[in-house]
Amino acid sequence: MSAQTFQSDTLPTGTVDVAVIGGGPAGLTGALMLARSRRSVVVIDSGAPRNAPAAAMHGFIVLDGTPPSEILERGRRQVREYGGRIVSGEVAAAEPAAPSADGDLRFAIALADGRTLTARRVLVATGLRDVLPEVPGLAEHWGRSVVHCPYCHGWEVRDEPIGILATGPASVHQAWLFRQLTDDLIYFTRGTDLEPETRARFAARDIRIIETDVKEVVSDDGVLTGVRLADGAFVGRRALAVATRMHARTEGLAGLKLPMRDLPDDMGRCFASAAAGATEVPGVWVAGNAADPLAQVGAAAAAGALAGSHINAMLAVADTDAALAAARQTIG
Repeated sequence: MSAQTFQSDTLPTGTVDVAVIGGGPAGLTGALMLARSRRSVVVIDSGAPRNAPAAAMHGFIVLDGTPPSEILERGRRQVREYGGRIVSGEVAAAEPAAPSADGDLRFAIALADGRTLTARRVLVATGLRDVLPEVPGLAEHWGRSVVHCPYCHGWEVRDEPIGILATGPASVHQAWLFRQLTDDLIYFTRGTDLEPETRARFAARDIRIIETDVKEVVSDDGVLTGVRLADGAFVGRRALAVATRMHARTEGLAGLKLPMRDLPDDMGRCFASAAAGATEVPGVWVAGNAADPLAQVGAAAAAGALAGSHINAMLAVADTDAALAAARQTIG
């Protein structure tokens, strides 16, 4: 996926209150909450959002149907209106640094181009990477005719001949949801197992099953037309649904030593977090798809808002502790 370009602010000198790593809905909303609380905040954005291939974002009231790039541009503009900075770059390293004179936390962040930043707190909102099955021709249609979420893209492929390319147990659940959208649904098992009860349920819903492996996805002039099976047979389809493996983007973050968790049914890995996105690492929060792979845009933004408000509250406590210690030292 090629990086999207946008106006980049300069990195500030000195220490900022919060560094937000990731400029998607979660990161930008967290930054907005912090900036509105008069916190100095820098968003480091690599410009490669998960939903970049999609023509529009769906399922978020008021913004339904808006291109993802437009949503991000609006978000950047709003963060800047409150004094936040949006910096284009990739994080090469992030790790705890020596604490301040008053004992407050510090984090050192280095960008791939050599620039550096010091922050009191960190919000990780890097999103995730979808790993598609290695079927020739599949990836080129990702986000358009090849989809994973019926709530994000289902309406756009309604009433079309749809195929489910099975990758594991999650694909069975996918079949029930996409059957709601079309009467013409085929489940390509691709070597995965189906229980007799599941086969009976598929039959009851008129979901056809094809056991022959899928050799390739076929297109005509850039338009998906179907799949070619291993035996040479062609099966016409206008859309394919795939349950991807989802991996949180961790590049450059090893130094933070954030705990990870495995997703059910071998669907991938994400960051582990507690309430409001707090992690086991003091001073570091996570939000959005990096911690909740199933979150749509609205849920990711809400998680960012909650994390941002929690970070601000913890900083307020730290500020008060420092002020009290300074006052007592003066009196003493």
